[in-house]
Order: sequence, then C-alpha cells, then structure tokens
Amino acid sequence: MIINAELLLQYQRCKRRPFLDTHGDYNQRDIPHELLIKVQQDKIAHQKSIIHNLSYHKPVFPPGNWEAGAAATIELMQQGVEYIHNSVLLATYEDEYTLLSRPDLLVKQPGKSSFGDWVYIPVDIQLGKRPKQEYQVIAAFHAEILGALQEVTPDEAWLILRNKDTTYVVDLDKWTPQMLDILAEYIQVVESPEAPEVFIARQKCHLCHWYNHCYAIAQSQQHLSLLPGVTPIRYTQLQALSTTTLEALANTNPSTLENVIGFDTQVASKLIVQAKSTLAKTPLILPFALPAEKLTFTAPIELYFDIEAQPDLNLNYLLGVLVVDRENNTEKFYSFLAETPTQENLIWQQFLDLVCQYPQAPIYHFCNYEVETVKKLGKLYCTPYSLIEPLLTRFVDIYEQLTESVALPIESYALKAIARWLGFEWRDQEASGAKCIYWYDQWLETGDRHFLELIQRYNEDDCRATRKVKDWLVNFFQTEYTRKLA
Repeated sequence: MIINAELLLQYQRCKRRPFLDTHGDYNQRDIPHELLIKVQQDKIAHQKSIIHNLSYHKPVFPPGNWEAGAAATIELMQQGVEYIHNSVLLATYEDEYTLLSRPDLLVKQPGKSSFGDWVYIPVDIQLGKRPKQEYQVIAAFHAEILGALQEVTPDEAWLILRNKDTTYVVDLDKWTPQMLDILAEYIQVVESPEAPEVFIARQKCHLCHWYNHCYAIAQSQQHLSLLPGVTPIRYTQLQALSTTTLEALANTNPSTLENVIGFDTQVASKLIVQAKSTLAKTPLILPFALPAEKLTFTAPIELYFDIEAQPDLNLNYLLGVLVVDRENNTEKFYSFLAETPTQENLIWQQFLDLVCQYPQAPIYHFCNYEVETVKKLGKLYCTPYSLIEPLLTRFVDIYEQLTESVALPIESYALKAIARWLGFEWRDQEASGAKCIYWYDQWLETGDRHFLELIQRYNEDDCRATRKVKDWLVNFFQTEYTRKLA
C-alpha cells in the first residue's frame, strides 16, 4: 500500500475521506467543484511565482512510475544540485507500506549526508496564510522520508505561505512525533473493514468529492451532525452520554449537558429545542429568545443589503441594495458593480449616495460581513466617521435576530437553507457565493459579461431572500405574541 502526503493531509481534515479514496467506488464521487478547481489553479500559480527565479532541476521519469522518479531524484541529490522541484521520495514503513513524498522543493544546505558535504531540506509551498497544523505535519512527513534517504534527518523543514515574505521554519522535534502518531492512526483506519462514522461538517465537507455520498448516508441515519449546533466536540460528548439520536437529544434535560465540555446552559437548551423543532418539523421559540422590543419590525422604507467579494484580490466588487417602499408599494434593486478592481472606490461612493437618500430606513443584512465591510471601506477610502457612525446604527442583522430567537426544522442556518424552507428559490439553482468567486475570475479573464449577469442576479436574489426571511420573522413573532396574550 502506498501512503502519500495528500492522503495524510486529508486524514487530518476528515478520517473518512482517505478511507474512501483508498477503498471507495470512484463512480460515487462528485464532479470537481469549480471553487476547488480554482484553488488548485491558484496553488499552481503560487508555486510558479515562488520558483520562477530559481535555477532548479526536475527529475525526469514516466508519469506514475514512482520508482523511476525516486531514482532520478536520488541522482540529482548525488550530483548536489541546489534546488530540486517535484522530487519523488520513497521509503518503506513497517516492512509493508510504501511512503511517497513529493515536496515542492528540496533545497541544498551545508552539512554531512550520504551524498557528500551537503544535506537537503524539504520545502512545501501552500496557499494558506498561516502555518496550520496539517501543513506542519506534512512537512515532518517529507523530512522523515528525506532523512531515511540521505541518512541524516534534516534539522528543519520550511513552509512558504501566501502573502508571506519570510519562510516559516517547522519545528521537527515537535511535529515529527505527532506525524508518526497520525500515520499510525491513518494505517489503522484504512486497514479497517469499515469506513469511519460519517460526520457532516459543512464548511469542511462541501468541496469534498465524497460530499453527496456521505450526505446521503447521514440523511438516511438522521445523523446528529446534520443538526445545527452539533460540532465534532459536542458530538463526542453526546456519544459519551449515549445521546446519539434526535429523539434522545430532544428528551434530554438541559441540566444533563450544561456542565459538559462544549456546552453551557444556553447552548444545551438551544440544542435540545433544535432537536425538538427538527422532530416536530415546526419552528419553536428558543428559551432565551430576544425580547419583543429588540426584534425587527416593518418600516415605511426598508433597504436590503448584500455584498459579493473576491477574497484573493481583497476586493468587494458588488454592493447590492434592494429598496422596498411599503407606503408606495414599490421596490427597486441597485447593483453597484466594480467591473475592474480599481472601481471599488467608485461603487462605495455610489452605495453611500443611495443609502443616504433614506436616512431613516433600516438596512437589513444577513450575518456580520456587511457591517465589517462598511467599516473597512470607510477606513480604506477615508470616509468621515460622522457619515459612517449613523449608517452603522441602521444595520439590522437578520441572521442574529433569527438564530437568537427561534429554532427552525432545517439542517443549516445559511441564508439558502432558511429561505428555501420558506419557499424562496434562487433563479440559478446552482448559484452560490463560491461560484460567484469563480465567475468573477472568469469575467476578468475572458471579458464575457454573462458571468457578471449571473453574479448580479444571484446578488439580487440574496437581497430578496433576506427580505423573505425578515418578513417571515416579523409575522411569526407577531402571531406568537398575539397567541400568548390571547
């Protein structure tokens, strides 16, 4: 069995994925997500930007012939070349496993090895902005195999990250023991006759090519990971209490959980009500719901605000505002779009001009990104704080209002999940924030305005979905409080 760095990397993110990659039916895999393709392209571009000024050598070998690649790499190491790109390192582990390492670079350093008066250290080039544990474990994996080949363990391994002018040095004394523990765990998992238990963590899982396969299993089991608020840590605690079904959780006394790791009084009560809501398929008011006077209301004129951004460019390229005039029964959508990154300041001013026309109108949004972005753009473009401060007081976060007040029978409190539960549909069924990132890149690359139209339509639908959720929340609490007073 071959164990490579990618399998070990994915194991740290999800114990189930490398098992499926090793034993699963590839016909059950999803097609690659556009954002994943973009990330892979960005990583290749990042690697090229790092190595383009280096006089490096590459081992020449037939594709997939790792033995030939390893032999060609050793030959370059024996020659003592300064840099080796796309090297192939092989080692035997416990007499029955082949470890395959392909560090982005091997860099020659002074020292003593089996090759002569020099040693090599491994370098990994990653897109991340910080030295995550998973990166350092993989760096230790490269170093361990390299040490076996040159008969001396490198003193260090390097990480080159995105937007970093300096090289991060990995502490091999710290990370090598952890890497060996993870390697042993990995072998135990892939040698097991059954895959590890499914657990759906949407932020980590949605780009995985096994997502739909695992999600179908989780749904068939009514797995608790589909319940909002059940994190891996909380699920482990619930397992210890033999509380692994919706029914068991719904019937749990909050006092049983409130002192458990990952819980407190409010979390315990909220999670139990969430289970009850899911079982009953009906919304329920939370025990610690916001008081009526702090809940949103219907105003004569309301603004609904949503932003599309390109994180790699540090750019907010679309500021969308839906203006709803309830007195005159009219509504109009404004799409302030930066067709080039240099136009961000222009659309920021257009946005300010619009919202200042309605100084009393609340500005509804979903989650905190819009508020933080307004603060950021205000500082970036030197907008007087006397203009920003009254603007910020008008912002109303519908996500916060809803999640602090009511449990819904849904699997996620993302805008799409809530709005679709209410019957709202996006015009482009597969559209998403991740796809908008891909579409904007395609616009910049091709100049095809169809990509901009897709983004603008999606952004407008996000604003309208926010309105749908807000209107439902107002009506729900008006009905509930009226019923209680009756």
